[in-house]
Amino acid sequence: MELFIQYTINALSLGGTYALLALGLAIVFSLFGFINFAHGEIMTVCAYAIYFALSLGCPFGVAVLVGLAAAVCAAVAMERIAFRPLRGADPTTLLVTGFALSGALQILFQIVFGSRGKPVVMPDIFTGAISIGGVYIGIVQIVSIVVVLCSVILLNLFLNRTKFGLSLLASAEDFNVARLMGIRANVVFAGAFAISGLLAGIAAVLWLAQRGSVDPTLGFTPLVKAFVATIIGGMGSLVGAVAGGFFLGFLEILLQAVLPSKMLIFRDPLVLMILIGFLLFRPGGLVLARAQPIR
Repeated sequence: MELFIQYTINALSLGGTYALLALGLAIVFSLFGFINFAHGEIMTVCAYAIYFALSLGCPFGVAVLVGLAAAVCAAVAMERIAFRPLRGADPTTLLVTGFALSGALQILFQIVFGSRGKPVVMPDIFTGAISIGGVYIGIVQIVSIVVVLCSVILLNLFLNRTKFGLSLLASAEDFNVARLMGIRANVVFAGAFAISGLLAGIAAVLWLAQRGSVDPTLGFTPLVKAFVATIIGGMGSLVGAVAGGFFLGFLEILLQAVLPSKMLIFRDPLVLMILIGFLLFRPGGLVLARAQPIR
């Protein structure tokens, strides 16, 4: 029983990080109809910003705010410079642009910061653990679960209770009608990328707390996992993105628990095989959604 609780906590923590990234991908996909494969580099920007803020002597809380601000600014700049000029282009063109931007940013990070990882000193609270009924649970896992739940709840309230949030939902449903109702395209685009950047920044903080270092490829692995979660949950569905993220987290922890130690190297290939199964037998994902690419 204790082992089951431990695995459940680990799965919720890992799946929550994937869910936040998948949410960011789903928000952009619901409007543009393409996956932004440069989304992982927003995580890297946030992590480097936290690293340099801590190096300058900023308190950890201030460094996190600096990192989140850097992630939002990077996402908005990405939309303005790379994707806005291609508005109305074929989704394949936007997809290739995302790939190119991701590769260019990784090379830029290597040139500016070097290819070696830089350690990020986390507060002592993240390194401790608490005992509940004989089960030792890491503080970082508890913080991750709480942060993810709060982020999802606040995002839901923002999208359903604010004027700008409702305009985003309306644009995702049918942008042409929303534009006739007076919703400004540039504001919607920038707002969607800003929200996705904020979610990527929060995910970067959680990933950094568990990893403890930053390098130019920090965002690559979680981006791939978030992409898988997005497909499993349903492309363009915000609820599906959260469901897919947690499903993938539980699946990885389950495979890690049941596979022999010599077989753990096959965990990721097995996850990809399950992804192929979803594409073959349920291509719409767990939650069906219809994306409306903006033209």
